[in-house]
Amino acid sequence: MGLQGNLDSFQLYNIGATRITALPLVSLFINFLKNYPVPSNITYFWNLGILSLVCLLLQIITGIFLAMHYVSDVQLAFDSVEHIMRDVNLGWLLRYSHANGASFFFIVVYLHVFRGIFYSSFTYPRVLVWWVGVLILFFMILTAFIGYVLPWGQMSFWGATVITNLVSAVPFVGVDIVIWLWGGYAVSNATLNRFFSLHFVLPFLLFLLVVIHFFFLHRVGSSSALGLLVIWDNVFMYPYHIIKDLYGLMLFSFFLGYIVFFDPNLLSHPDNWIQANPIVTPAHIVPEWYFLPFYAILRSIPYKLLGVLALVGSIFVLFRFSLSGLPLYRSFAFRPLFRIWFSTFLSNCFLFTTFDFFYFP
Repeated sequence: MGLQGNLDSFQLYNIGATRITALPLVSLFINFLKNYPVPSNITYFWNLGILSLVCLLLQIITGIFLAMHYVSDVQLAFDSVEHIMRDVNLGWLLRYSHANGASFFFIVVYLHVFRGIFYSSFTYPRVLVWWVGVLILFFMILTAFIGYVLPWGQMSFWGATVITNLVSAVPFVGVDIVIWLWGGYAVSNATLNRFFSLHFVLPFLLFLLVVIHFFFLHRVGSSSALGLLVIWDNVFMYPYHIIKDLYGLMLFSFFLGYIVFFDPNLLSHPDNWIQANPIVTPAHIVPEWYFLPFYAILRSIPYKLLGVLALVGSIFVLFRFSLSGLPLYRSFAFRPLFRIWFSTFLSNCFLFTTFDFFYFP
């Protein structure tokens, strides 16, 4: 009876487990993390996609709690940030995690893009995956810029003034668009309210794009480090690659934790701890470090309209990569000439990022 009872309990357990795994959301989760076939030779560079999702979730969660205490008023915005830092329980942790999390988000996404270019992940059949990824990058940049305005420090105010003024370069309707963005004839309370509303909504649009990005990726499969389609060399996501992702997440958490707890202002500009003053212009207006490559493009081109076109083109030119007509499933790791081009491209990105440290107006 004891053995028969154990067998009956085991059968009931299997039936219950089968019914649970048959549920749509549960089966989707299992296929996403367990049964998803992955090339066995991919490296830790393929961890960057999961890390990007972790960064986005961190930004959404901390942003929701910060929004509970933030006041989108030009007279109170700066003080509300100080209130969060000083008076709210663990408010300093929320603020520093959100601010530095944005920097780590860009580090991970930039590396993810560079990895995709080097291993030609933009070719067929992953064209839609690449295009959605470019849209994610664009809306991520837009969301980060709007969020940088919210603390209402000196650099926030003047950065918003300079960047939104770029839209005036659009022929005929540019000035009208700027007035509409500002909600008036200068960056003011209406501008801050609009930016706060957009900054709260856009991350959820980003999350939707990320879901679409993963959907297209799971339809065609991950690319290989060799750039070849070798179906018989695939392994399941669990346990090998899950363990690699967890190891990458541990390293990511270590570096982010070190910045948040020991040097939280390393990646921010000190002028942004000064309340915004429309009368006093900072000696040197610079954006956050992850915008410096695009800012360097603007400053390198003397004509405003051409600078704006080059700025926008530097993002949307990534769409052109998937139309290059390159051979299918071919990694650039085996192309010596491309590796020279790729090294030059990386060097230019690095120089553009450090351009403002060596340029004296």
